[in-house]
Amino acid sequence: MNEKTLPVPGDEKCHPPADWGRSPITGYTREHWESAADRLLESAWRWASPSGAALNPPGPASASGPASDGLEGFARSMLIAAFRVAGSGGTDRRGWLARYARGLQAGTARPGDPLPAGTAAEPWPVIGDHFDGGQPMVEAASVALALRLTRPWLWDLLDPLVQERAVDWLSGALRAVPAPNNWYLFPYTVAGFLESVGRGSEETRAARRRALALLEGWYGGDGWYADGEGRAFDQYNGWAMHFYPVLDAWMDGRTDVHVDRLETFLARFRYQFGSDGAPVYMGRSMTYRWAAGTAIAVGALTGRTPISPGQSRRLLSGSLRYFLERGALNEHGLPSLGWHGEHAPTVQDYSGPASPLWAAKAFVCLLAPRDSALWTATEELAPVERESRMLADPVPNFLIQATADDGIVRLHNHGSDKVRPYQEAGAAGADPLYARLAYSSATGPTRAGEPEDNHVGVNWRGNRSARRRIHPIGAADHGCWGWAASWHRPVFATGSTSIPGMTVESYVVACGSTEVRIQRVRGALYDVVLECSGWAVPQGSALESTLENLQGFVSRETAVAPSGTAFGAGPAAVPRLTAPVRGDGTFVARARLAPHGTRGAGIEDVEVSADGARVRFRFVPSSAPPERSGDPLNAPLSIVVDMAQQTVQEARR
Repeated sequence: MNEKTLPVPGDEKCHPPADWGRSPITGYTREHWESAADRLLESAWRWASPSGAALNPPGPASASGPASDGLEGFARSMLIAAFRVAGSGGTDRRGWLARYARGLQAGTARPGDPLPAGTAAEPWPVIGDHFDGGQPMVEAASVALALRLTRPWLWDLLDPLVQERAVDWLSGALRAVPAPNNWYLFPYTVAGFLESVGRGSEETRAARRRALALLEGWYGGDGWYADGEGRAFDQYNGWAMHFYPVLDAWMDGRTDVHVDRLETFLARFRYQFGSDGAPVYMGRSMTYRWAAGTAIAVGALTGRTPISPGQSRRLLSGSLRYFLERGALNEHGLPSLGWHGEHAPTVQDYSGPASPLWAAKAFVCLLAPRDSALWTATEELAPVERESRMLADPVPNFLIQATADDGIVRLHNHGSDKVRPYQEAGAAGADPLYARLAYSSATGPTRAGEPEDNHVGVNWRGNRSARRRIHPIGAADHGCWGWAASWHRPVFATGSTSIPGMTVESYVVACGSTEVRIQRVRGALYDVVLECSGWAVPQGSALESTLENLQGFVSRETAVAPSGTAFGAGPAAVPRLTAPVRGDGTFVARARLAPHGTRGAGIEDVEVSADGARVRFRFVPSSAPPERSGDPLNAPLSIVVDMAQQTVQEARR
């Protein structure tokens, strides 16, 4: 049968019937996860090399090249198989582990090594330093973790010669230099496997000490690790920084500080999923899609989670179903390089055709026993379905704005920039996945080089500035409203790289679906034009994005981003306000992302002090019916933003 005619995991005919009794929200059960895993593995193995050491689906090669990409397909799919078989107590009716055993034998074979008839050597790339062919180090961690999870049914049955060759290849991860971020957890994971099979050494102990020491240095509190030095806070916190050490502890049967931190992290992280199941789209590697739920799955597996079993499954299954129903799988039945479908701006140069199979990590949920509460409890509403919520996350300096009436989660980013302390924060490195003021579960950033959504910057002599290094001011939540703030130095890609002494302070105060955005420009030595933009929505979207002047802006326009966003292939509309500035100036706007026909809280009595350091305004209840307002207010709410004192408070009149 031609691959294009085969059903893919998103098709209903590939899944067991929906169980609306046990899963009244998604219909998904453990059987749906098992089915999805099997279908992904079947699809991946259609592209296996003759001896099975490489799985190379069609598509553009990554920067590491086809050989590394083939190993990536093998390793990442192997992790799915490991969760599938280990979670079934070793039952392997489809013979997945036998395929990986043969591929392991071929991939680690050396010249002259004896091989069974019909198997030829297909050597894997040597594990090098991160700057010199280092991608195999990433894949070594998946191979090692899979071997550890399936030891009784795979590793222990291998010929001793094959075991030795595998140890030799994996040990390369202990000697090569990782990238200065989550990569240090890859030799940590390899070392954990080697020690578990009696191959520990000073090298394995050193690799684990290095990783744990760095992890401590990167820990900022409240369950948040930066992905390396600096302020890179993103999905890697869940699917890497928590995943590897907590799963390692679980396999060892121990509890440590990393388990405690996961539980702390999940208390807020559970609010980062929309009612449709979509995670907030922010940061790199979003093509891993439903891997965003990995930390929730690990919490459910270990029992160290503040999320109930029914809600955990609802979040996990909601995310899986969201993508399967929106074209995330290509004609070959594999996750495409993109978000819904293919989407080049979502992808980084390290991603090859099989890279999206890192979505494998969410299948860690299959390690929870079939009779565990994760699978037997009745699904419960997601947090955003229960209530609207403002939630400050002080370590990354995020404000989460979740509205129950439309199911959208918005993340206001006033602290994550992915700029290393030792890096020059020039405009050339500006990344739409980190530089924007806000992200959401229903919108994506526009493509680099096109009109920017949720941006604040200045236009100086025809050059538009970038927001690079973000300096947090603070974030707090107060029931139905909350705020977050930061400042940055505008930098330029051409001409003079900056205007000496010029800064932009940015505050957002949100209530319901309404946002008040305040921009304070200081030290503009020359005539510049301040530019502020709102949410980008594809044409024809059920959502609308509004941006209205409240103080100081003089013109308004709608820019068009021709390439759209990850949420829609057509052009996206971006509302934008502008104002000329010289010296200092304070500007206030009302922004909103919500379904068409809804209103949200209004804004009245906007006052800006003579020095521009103090802004006062009132949220007022919408006149629309409650179901069309997105407004939690039943009385006016007066707010005072004091930028000199860096405080935002409710004013008592």
